[in-house]
Amino acid sequence: MVSDLLQRSGSKVSVKLKKHFPGGRLVGGKYQMASHTVTLYEEEIKRQCTRLFGSLDRLEEYTAVIFAHELGHAEDPQLEDLSLLLDGELTIQERNWTALQIEENAWRYAEKLLADMDQAFLAKIITESLAAYREKVAGDIA
Repeated sequence: MVSDLLQRSGSKVSVKLKKHFPGGRLVGGKYQMASHTVTLYEEEIKRQCTRLFGSLDRLEEYTAVIFAHELGHAEDPQLEDLSLLLDGELTIQERNWTALQIEENAWRYAEKLLADMDQAFLAKIITESLAAYREKVAGDIA
């Protein structure tokens, strides 16, 4: 699955598989810009899949979605500039909008890469993933 998505994307990103994300958060994947590396955290991906879908029946597809999202970060031409913005002096509102933009960019890329996937399945994952970011932005508006 990883090899297939790498080939389809044309990305030159390095990929690492690890059992757990350090620090106790439920992070399934992480893109490291400095090393151009995506790390997938197997146990956290399993826990996320079980929480969202109630079983591991679609674990392979779920993992593909997480990886495609991380590829979206790796291939995002705006990521470096947006990350630099986050490192600067922004208001909380600007920070929340920028973080949402980073995540939405990665998900748009993943959607294109996974155009042949069950779209309801993909949409459920994207909606869940973006919920916290969108809630913060909505709170800024209220």
